[in-house]
Amino acid sequence: MSRIVLITGATSGIGKACAFKFAKEDHKLIIAGRRADRLQDIAMILKADHNVEVHVLELDVRDKEQVKNAISGLPDEWKKIDVLVNNAGLALGLSPFYDGLEEDWDTMIDTNIKGLLYVGKAVANLMIENTSGHIINIGSIAGKEVYPKGNVYSATKHAVDAITKGMRLDLLKEGIRVTQVAPGAVETEFSNVRFKGDDERASRVYEGYDPLLPEDVAEVVHFASSLPPRANINDVVIMPTDQASATTFNKKT
Repeated sequence: MSRIVLITGATSGIGKACAFKFAKEDHKLIIAGRRADRLQDIAMILKADHNVEVHVLELDVRDKEQVKNAISGLPDEWKKIDVLVNNAGLALGLSPFYDGLEEDWDTMIDTNIKGLLYVGKAVANLMIENTSGHIINIGSIAGKEVYPKGNVYSATKHAVDAITKGMRLDLLKEGIRVTQVAPGAVETEFSNVRFKGDDERASRVYEGYDPLLPEDVAEVVHFASSLPPRANINDVVIMPTDQASATTFNKKT
C-alpha cells in the first residue's frame, strides 16, 4: 500500500537515502530541505528511477513561520502524511564548551531541537486529523552518551531523545506511533559540516574502520515504519560493528 512520506533534510546523507528507500518501496514522497537545486535533482531521479510521485518542499526547519506555512500550504492530496522522517540536523564545531562559538550553538539548537519541534507539531496536527500516522525522529548515539567536546551537539540530541518520549506519551490516545532511530558513526556530509568544509579533517573521522552508510540507517527507518499498526519500535540504536560506544572504535590502522 502506497503511503505519503515526508522527509526533512532530504538533500543528502540519511535523509536522501531514506527518500530512495521509500521510493523503491513505491511510496509517495515529500522531500524537504534548504537546497532547492538538490531537491529538484533528487526529485527528477526518484521519478525516473522509481516512477513515484514526489512533492518538493524548499524549507528551513529553523524558520517557524516558514514551517507552518509550508505544511498548511500543502495541496490537499499531500496532507494525509502517513510517515514523517524528522531528519534535519547537524553538528558544528568540536571544542570545549568554553571555546564554543555561540552562533554554532544557536544553529544546532535551532535546527536539531526547535526545527524538529516545529515540523513535528505541524505534521502531528495533520496526523491527528487523519487519525493515524508515524513520526520517526533521527537521534544519535550522542543523545545516549556525552563525549568530550561534543557538549552542545550532545545536548541537542539528548533533547531529541526526551522529546521523542514526550511525543509518544502525548500522541498515545491519537493512535500515532513515535520512534527514535539513533545512529552511531555514519559516513555522510556530517563531519564536513561539523568542520566547516575541512575535507581532510572530516575524512579522518572515518579512517581505520567501516562506518555505517546512510543506506543502513534508511533500512532501519523503513523497517520501523513497515510494522503492522499494533506494533511500534520505540527506540533503536544502530552502530557500526566496529563501534562499541560514542568514543570506542576497533580501528585497524
